[in-house]
Amino acid sequence: MSGQQKKRVFSGVQPTGKLHIGNYVGAISQWAENQDAYDNIFCVVDLHAITIPEAIEPKAFRAKCLEVAALYIACGIDPAKSTIFMQSHVPEHSELSWLLNCVTPLGWLYRMTQFKAKSGGSESVGTGLLDYPVLMAADILLYDTHFVPVGDDQKQHIEFTRDLAQRINTMFNAGLVIPEAQIRASGARVMGLDDPESKMSKSTGEQKKGHSIGILDEPNVIKKAIMSATTDCENEARFDHCGPGVKNLLTLYEVMSKQPREQIEAEFHGQGYGKLKKALVELTVEHLRPVRERYADLMNNQDHLHDVLKTGADRARAIAGTTVTRVRDGMGFVRP
Repeated sequence: MSGQQKKRVFSGVQPTGKLHIGNYVGAISQWAENQDAYDNIFCVVDLHAITIPEAIEPKAFRAKCLEVAALYIACGIDPAKSTIFMQSHVPEHSELSWLLNCVTPLGWLYRMTQFKAKSGGSESVGTGLLDYPVLMAADILLYDTHFVPVGDDQKQHIEFTRDLAQRINTMFNAGLVIPEAQIRASGARVMGLDDPESKMSKSTGEQKKGHSIGILDEPNVIKKAIMSATTDCENEARFDHCGPGVKNLLTLYEVMSKQPREQIEAEFHGQGYGKLKKALVELTVEHLRPVRERYADLMNNQDHLHDVLKTGADRARAIAGTTVTRVRDGMGFVRP
C-alpha cells in the first residue's frame, strides 16, 4: 500500500470467562493474519466487562485483564505493528460514550437483541447493560475505524454504530467515519462442542467441562473435549450435508489447517468421525502449543506486558483525543 494510508481496524475482547478456540479462530487469529494490511488497534474492553457488576471479583478481574492482553500477543498480535491497550486506560472512550448517549434514542437501545437476552426482562439490571452498544460505538468511532472484525452475532452492533455515526454527523457535522463489519468466511461462529446448536461461550466454558477448547488448555484437556464432542451417526463429513456437530468440527479443521474443503471432505467423508476427531486433536494441540508457550513467557515478565499496554494507550490517546475534540467542537463546547 505504498503511497496510501492504510485502512484502520479496531476490535476487542472482554476480559471475562475462558477465552476459547472460537475467540481464537473467529477473531484473534484473523487480527494477526491481517495486521500487515491495516493500521490495527486492539484493546482489552475492560469497561464492557463491568456491565454485570455482580460477576466481578476485583483480584480475579485484574488478573483476567492481563491474561487477555498477554493472549493477544501470544496469538500473534505484534505490538510493533498493532496498538494494544486497556480500554479504561484511554478515558476518551468514556467521554465519547457520554456525548453519544445524549443523541441516542432510547428506543434504539431497547431493540438490541443482546440487551433482551441478558436482561431477561428484569427491571433491576444495571444501566450499563442497556448502554453497552453506545460504549461499543464509542470504541469504534474514536479511531476513525474503517473495518471491525466481528462474529456474525455482532452485526447488529455494527449497524447500530453506523446509524449513530450518521446521526451525529448529520446533527453536528462531526466527520465520524462510518465503519463496516469484517466477518471471516469460515469460523466466524464456532459452536459449543457439547451443544452445536449454541455458540461457544466464554462463561459456559469456564463453568462446564467439554463445552469449549480453551486457548490455554493442556493437550489432555483438548483431547477429552474434542473426542467427546457431539456428532451423529450418519458418517457424513461433507460441509453442506453433515449435521451441526460435525460441521463445527470440520470448520475448526478447515480454519486451522487452511486446507480447501474438497480436500478435507475427501480425507474424512465415510471414514468415521473418530478419524476426524483424532486429526483435529493433533492439529489443535500443535496449533495452540506455541501460543501457550509464548503466553507463559509473557506472564513471567509482566513488566514488559505493562510497558506494551502503556505504549499502546499513549498511541491510542493521541488518536482518540483528536476525535473527541472534533465532536466537542461540532457540538459547540468551549475549548479549554
